[in-house]
Amino acid sequence: MLKLLRKYSLIKYTAAAILIVVPLYPKFPFLAIPGSQVSLRLEDILVLVAFIVFLTQSFLNQKNIFRDPVVVAIILYLAVGLLSTISSIFLVQTVKPHVALLHWLRRVEYMSMFFVGYASVRNSKDLHFFVKCIFLVVFFAFLYGVGQKYFNWPVITTQNEEYAKGIVLRYLPGGHLVSTFAGHYDLASYIILTTPVFVAFFMNSKKSFENYLTTVIFVFMGTWLLVNAASRISLVSYLGSVSFSLFLIKKYKYIPIFILFVIIFVGFTSRHLVDRYIRIINVVMKDRITYVSEIRAAGEKANPTAVPVFEDRSTSIRLNVEWPRAMRAFYKNPILGTGYSSIGLATDNDYLRMIGETGIFGFFTFLLVFFRSVYSLVVKIVFLKDTVGRSFAIGIVSAFSGILLNMVFIDILEASKFAISFWLLLGMAVSTSRN
Repeated sequence: MLKLLRKYSLIKYTAAAILIVVPLYPKFPFLAIPGSQVSLRLEDILVLVAFIVFLTQSFLNQKNIFRDPVVVAIILYLAVGLLSTISSIFLVQTVKPHVALLHWLRRVEYMSMFFVGYASVRNSKDLHFFVKCIFLVVFFAFLYGVGQKYFNWPVITTQNEEYAKGIVLRYLPGGHLVSTFAGHYDLASYIILTTPVFVAFFMNSKKSFENYLTTVIFVFMGTWLLVNAASRISLVSYLGSVSFSLFLIKKYKYIPIFILFVIIFVGFTSRHLVDRYIRIINVVMKDRITYVSEIRAAGEKANPTAVPVFEDRSTSIRLNVEWPRAMRAFYKNPILGTGYSSIGLATDNDYLRMIGETGIFGFFTFLLVFFRSVYSLVVKIVFLKDTVGRSFAIGIVSAFSGILLNMVFIDILEASKFAISFWLLLGMAVSTSRN
């Protein structure tokens, strides 16, 4: 049995199972955890099994990845998170102990996939295999999204406490498409994560009609999903990250073609997304400029009146409620924050969530993970000749740029379907820079 494990590298197929099952399997609750709103899901069990396989495989192959600088940074970040949790329970007393501990364990769960991804890549054939898995995920997510929008297929989402119980919903015209994901933001972010990887991987390989056709099909499916998810910031991130990917592989002429395609696609297929952009433009510019002009024209003759409120709902909630709440948590305990779960279910800014919940130490140890990862990938891009590994590294670096922008407006690293896939692919990419 031990020889079979060594020979067939079970970790590769376990990683593939994570890569496919987690994004596609609906988030039905499997087992409720007493005293909390959290439920154990089948994806959690699969992740645990994958991590056990990783530990077993590492022991059998006598490989120690825990000295890798990125791995050390991840362990340091999780240690600071645990220290913040202990501080929030016993010192500042801002959390319920079991809830804060569950939130910390959830981050351990997500980031453990980095180790699985790291150990699963041995050669370029493995990378080809995993990119094909990504294609399957987007293909089936696209099919299911079409079914939701046009054929009344069920919607399973966790965007509020009631929906998270596994209630079956239906897509409403003008709404946000979620496909197989738990919400429209994590669907859009998944497309931002995977499309640059796919574009770099196939556009940078040997020129063939098959490769170009496959890329066009993937980009079409991804764009359709993202546009129907109707996330404004995600569309901007998508344009930037894919264009950056094309720039790094020196396919410059395809950048304006891609941007024009997406703009035309949005204009003809998603009036809802266009209206959302128009609304925020009106709020930020048109209505305020008109109001100021009218006041100036009236001059001193105008009677004092109440200032009208111009707002975009999601922007207003961020600026007036969620972001100030995170900063208050930071001011209360700048070093270690007020602990996981202390600032509510949503902050809609992953950076402010980090600094509010885990303080300066948590924020800067996360930046350490980021900078060490990017450094590893940039070395791969600049100095190494291997086309397959270099293309994969380019795709992840390009995706990183879009994800970092999304994190300004979305708690995307808290969304399990996205976060698990993100850490898994990042582990694979860093592994290519070491092999």
